[in-house]
Amino acid sequence: MASSNKRTKNAAAPILGTRQLNRALLERQMLLRRSDISVLEAIQHLVAIQSQAPNPPYFALWTRLENFRQEQLSRLITERQVVRIALMRSTIHLVSARDGLELRPLLQPALEKGMFSTYGKMLQNIDLEAISEAGRALVEEQPRTFNELGNLLALEWPNVDPSALSAAIRTLVPLVQIPPRGVWGLSGQATHTSAEAWLGQSLTNSPSLETMLLRYLGAFGPATIKDMQVWSGLSKLRETIEQLRPSLRTFSNEKGNELFDLPDAPLPPSDTIAPPRFLSEFDNMLLSYSDRSRILDEKYKPLVFTINGIIRSTFLIDGFVRGTWKIEQNNETAALIIQSFEKLSPADHDALVEEGQKLLTFAAGSSLSHDIQFIALK
Repeated sequence: MASSNKRTKNAAAPILGTRQLNRALLERQMLLRRSDISVLEAIQHLVAIQSQAPNPPYFALWTRLENFRQEQLSRLITERQVVRIALMRSTIHLVSARDGLELRPLLQPALEKGMFSTYGKMLQNIDLEAISEAGRALVEEQPRTFNELGNLLALEWPNVDPSALSAAIRTLVPLVQIPPRGVWGLSGQATHTSAEAWLGQSLTNSPSLETMLLRYLGAFGPATIKDMQVWSGLSKLRETIEQLRPSLRTFSNEKGNELFDLPDAPLPPSDTIAPPRFLSEFDNMLLSYSDRSRILDEKYKPLVFTINGIIRSTFLIDGFVRGTWKIEQNNETAALIIQSFEKLSPADHDALVEEGQKLLTFAAGSSLSHDIQFIALK
């Protein structure tokens, strides 16, 4: 009977089409128009920006914020207002310091599941608490690379692969990557210390899973429970969502799946004009849904998601991924290479060129000559 009632409830819910979901996503991601909020406010609104590589968050913020400059984010990193830390899906994300301390305890089960899936056999019959304590002492003594950390721990645990030892510390201790890593224009190996040592604060004692999921909906909704699980890496979220149901709006998508949303979140009309936008590598919009059709046609996924785990930089036309881009730079020229998945209209071509010139100025400055090249999809 409960199942029948649920089907009836879903059948009566308003249906949101793909374009409606697309425009809702673009609005909440600040992609219908650039926002004038602060960089820190933008990072907190997005919950977290995926950041396996140092530079993608800069492009992610440039395409969303009015007059964003690289030094604005670099300053937040060096001043310890934002950090790069393993969070959703056990991948490195850029978050505010506050959110790093709040989100890490909530996502710890997913990180541990990933660790045991990869290194479980290597860590069998090992005192993980002792390894954790030793690893924390090492990174708080001075920042360490994973290679250095694994080799030092192997002196005490010689029968365990050093990579498994460093992975255990990454999982059991909330490690942050410290500057110069993540600072625009600087380079260096990723070195780590604990979030507590870097920020001078403890992790949140009683973090709220409900709040985290509501924030996800604010930045990515409307969404299914499965979407929330894909975004977070957590499982068994239905009980929490059912507790929140009385305070949420519900819809159905065209496939009949139930969508949840905040009661006052924007839902722009499906014919809202969406300007061309360049998205960074690993943009979270492509990684935060079980069903990506609101932003990416499934037939294009192999052109964006590579076999070695890279999520290519993409561009949007009319709100949807329609190709990839990269910048090639030498001593004289910065070239924006655009590969479209389908033929562009003259108007879309010209609009993309105009936005591309702004992208080149942001990425390479005005001292180099700029070139925009379109290449055909092979």
